[in-house]
Amino acid sequence: DLYDLGEFHQKGTVRTKYGTKGELQSAINSLHSRDINVYGDVVINHKGGADATEDVTAVEVDPADRNRVTSGEQRIKAWTHFQFPGRGSTYSDFKWHWYHFDGTDWDESRKLNRIYKFQGKAWDWEVSNENGNYDYLMYADIDYDHPDVTAEIKRWGTWYANELQLDGFRLDAVKHIKFSFLRDWVNHVREKTGKEMFTVAEYWKNDLGALENYLNKTNFNHSVFDVPLHYQFHAASTQGGGYDMRKLLNGTVVSKHPVKAVTFVDNHDTQPGQSLESTVQTWFKPLAYAFILTREAGYPQIFYGDMYGTKGASQREIPALKHKIEPILKARKQYAYGAQHDYFDHHDIVGWTREGDSSVANSGLAALITDGPGGTKRMYVGRQNAGETWRDITGNRSDSVVINAEGWGEFHVNGGSVSIYVQR
Repeated sequence: DLYDLGEFHQKGTVRTKYGTKGELQSAINSLHSRDINVYGDVVINHKGGADATEDVTAVEVDPADRNRVTSGEQRIKAWTHFQFPGRGSTYSDFKWHWYHFDGTDWDESRKLNRIYKFQGKAWDWEVSNENGNYDYLMYADIDYDHPDVTAEIKRWGTWYANELQLDGFRLDAVKHIKFSFLRDWVNHVREKTGKEMFTVAEYWKNDLGALENYLNKTNFNHSVFDVPLHYQFHAASTQGGGYDMRKLLNGTVVSKHPVKAVTFVDNHDTQPGQSLESTVQTWFKPLAYAFILTREAGYPQIFYGDMYGTKGASQREIPALKHKIEPILKARKQYAYGAQHDYFDHHDIVGWTREGDSSVANSGLAALITDGPGGTKRMYVGRQNAGETWRDITGNRSDSVVINAEGWGEFHVNGGSVSIYVQR
C-alpha cells in the first residue's frame, strides 16, 4: 500500500519493517534541520501482498521471450485485488483489480509459478528489450497503458512528495516501466509541488547505449546511476593488476553525460550474496571513492555498507572503510574545486588535478590511483599554487611536494593505492 507509511493497522502491524510514519517524519525533519536533502524511493513497477485473489483468464509466456505465448487461455486465481482494509479510503479511494495489471507470476488455484499475461493485455512499451520485452519483473505487473493507473500513480507521487516534504526521488527498476510514463510522472510531480525534485533512475544495464536511449526517451529530465562505471571499478579490482587504468571512463555515463550521471562504487544489489553481486574488492574501494568524490563530473553516492560495513555470518561481508573514506570526503569538501586536468596516460597509474578556486581558501588537489606497483607522475596544479607545499591527505604517503614556479609537481603513490595531495 503506497499510501501506508506506517500509519494504519494492516497485515498484522502498524509500523512497516522500518518503523512508523511518525518516526519517518521525525527522521526527515532531523535531516532537514541539518541541511540534508531527503529523496524518496519509488517502487512502482509491481505490487505484492494483495488482499484477495481474482479469477482471471491468462496465457503463459516464455520467460526468455515474453513476446512468445506458450499455452492456450486458462483461468487462474491471481493475487490482484488490493482493497487496503486498514486504511479504507484515507488519502485515496482507488482499489486495484486484475485489469490494472498486465500479468502475474503465480496461480493460486494450481500453486504454479509461471509468467502469466492477462487476457486482452499487452506488455507495456517502451521498456528494456531484454527477454524480448522486460516489462514483467515480478508479482503483479502494473499496466501503465491503463489511464486510471497512470492518473493514480501521478496523484500518489505528489502526495508522497508533499506528505514527507521530500526533496527528490530514486526511481526503482525503471527498465521494466514504460519510459514515457516515467518522463511524464517526473514532470507532473515537479509541476504540482513546485520543486526541482532531483531524480535518479536505477536502470541496471552495463551498456551506455541502453542508458542513453532511456535518457533520450525521458527527455533527459532526470539522472541515472552510472552502472557501467561500477563495472569498470569491479574489473579493475579483480584483474590482479592487469586492468588498463586508462580505460576507467570508457563506456560510462559520466564521460558522456556528466550532469546526468550518479556515480557509485557499490550498492545494496552488488554486495556479496545479492542477485547482482559484483562487489568491488576492498583494496580498490578507496581508489574508486577518490575517483567519484574528487573529480568534477557526476553526482557521487556513498554506500552505507562501505562506510560502516555489512554485518552477519558471511565470510564475505564488507568491512567498514569509514577511516579510509572520510579523508577523501574531506578532500572533496575542502579542496576539490577549480579547473581539472586529467593524466590518463599510463596503464597502471592515472591521475588528475584540480587547480582550486580563489573563493575557497587553500583549495586545489592532485590525486593518483594505481592498480600496479606504484610510482610517480608529474602533474600541473596551476601557477597560482606555485611555492606551496602539498601533502597526502589520505596518510598513505608521508612525503611532501613543493609546487614549482610553473605550477607543476612530482607526485608519488604506493602500489595498489591512492594518494590525494593538498596544501596542508
